[in-house]
Amino acid sequence: MGSPAENEPTRRRSLPEPVTAVTDTAGAWLPARMAEVEAGLLAAVEDEAELSEDAVRTLNAGGKRMRPMLVLLCAGPEAGDAAVRSGIAVELVHMASLVHDDVLDRAPLRRGLPTVFASSGRERATALGDRLFSTAFKVLVDGGDAAAVTEVSATAVDLARGELRQREGAFDLELTETDYFDRCALKTGRLFEAACVLGRASTGGEAGPVGLFGHRIGLAFQLLDDVLDIAGPPERTGKARGTDLLDGTVTLPLIVAAELDPALAALDLRSLDEDSAALACDRIAATGALDRVRDRAIGLIEEAKAGLAGAGLDDQQRELLELIADGVVLRYS
Repeated sequence: MGSPAENEPTRRRSLPEPVTAVTDTAGAWLPARMAEVEAGLLAAVEDEAELSEDAVRTLNAGGKRMRPMLVLLCAGPEAGDAAVRSGIAVELVHMASLVHDDVLDRAPLRRGLPTVFASSGRERATALGDRLFSTAFKVLVDGGDAAAVTEVSATAVDLARGELRQREGAFDLELTETDYFDRCALKTGRLFEAACVLGRASTGGEAGPVGLFGHRIGLAFQLLDDVLDIAGPPERTGKARGTDLLDGTVTLPLIVAAELDPALAALDLRSLDEDSAALACDRIAATGALDRVRDRAIGLIEEAKAGLAGAGLDDQQRELLELIADGVVLRYS
């Protein structure tokens, strides 16, 4: 396997356009630090002994590395080893949560590839997710980052709380927008928030405003991901249209669509198969709900960017964070 420097051109070609736009604008410091994060991730997963093959495959399956990039951007050009360790830890937690989600959802595919659950079984996938979580903390503990351990611990608890909320609300078409946003705040917004907080704290800056920025773009990311689940196409999402419906996960597009077309409130999610889920997606899209949800996401992005005015960032940091926020929308346009 090549060195981080040798692997970087390949990694760069695999990055989506919004991420490469940020790295191009930042200058040399950001790609250099991202390469250190990538090397640290590879070293961490290769050290998983009997689980290393599945761990490396999970790492190499794709992903935007948006969360570690947010850590580094909030730290700025002076980002040091603490920011790199936090970036590694945040991505490991993200990977772990995806592996566990696939177990709970019995998901056959993620990013168009077989999940660890599908290829290696429930027990091995569960063990891998557990190991990735523990490895994230090991990275921080080995670096003596006590405050970062506290932040990541609280974040991991919130991720679990969000997953429990999702399980409790499965197949419940009486779920409200408030219920939905509370769940998304825990499952998605919280890890984006933590990434920004960890980065800013690593260089001694005030973390509150950038944390709110991260939280808002995390929510926007989730809203747009839920739109894409309805709109597809599968060759872009790497999974069947309506996968959330098949899992019984009630998302904002369905909640809004049911308000516009009350007949959708009687949809029997438990009876859906791939064909009927695709038809349900067509019905949801026909209400105009997807445009409304996209508008909500764009509003969150604009709020996030406006909130950076009082964050104490230099002009380049603010520009880069605004670029990555716009990139969330661009990826789903």
